[in-house]
Amino acid sequence: MNDNAIDELDRQILQRVQQDCLLKSEVIAAEIGLSASAVQRRLKRLRQQGVIRAEVAVLDNRQLDRLMTFIAGLEIERENYSAMDRLRRWADQQPAIQQLYYVTGAVDLVAIILARDVEEYDHLTAEIMANNPEIRRITTNVVLNSLKTGSQLPIAGLSGEKAG
Repeated sequence: MNDNAIDELDRQILQRVQQDCLLKSEVIAAEIGLSASAVQRRLKRLRQQGVIRAEVAVLDNRQLDRLMTFIAGLEIERENYSAMDRLRRWADQQPAIQQLYYVTGAVDLVAIILARDVEEYDHLTAEIMANNPEIRRITTNVVLNSLKTGSQLPIAGLSGEKAG
């Protein structure tokens, strides 16, 4: 087997650590039929390969600051790839900008932005426009209720079936 190939056992391990990155190797090993040391070796390889990019705590916004979520559609003048790259670099420095996507359709980019209120959001969009003059328009949708959010990749398949 290619040392970099992701096999079914790797997928089963990844499925479990996506749900709980603190899960002990012994528990994973018992669930998938490997030794704890084999699970540890596979996890180390997956981290080194960059398959596992980070192991983080997912916080509940409702328990903390109850930040509002805004979905912003950004239109750029013409196909201006340098503007997109500059915006991406600028957005990397803005913790309120959670996600940024280059998309097809009526807008060029979609940003998921968190702010305490509309005033804070307006201030941030004014900064976006000031720092990125190629952006000609920002359209905003305010999230009223999060019906589903996710951070886990569907590595067991897109139809919802579970691995192993």
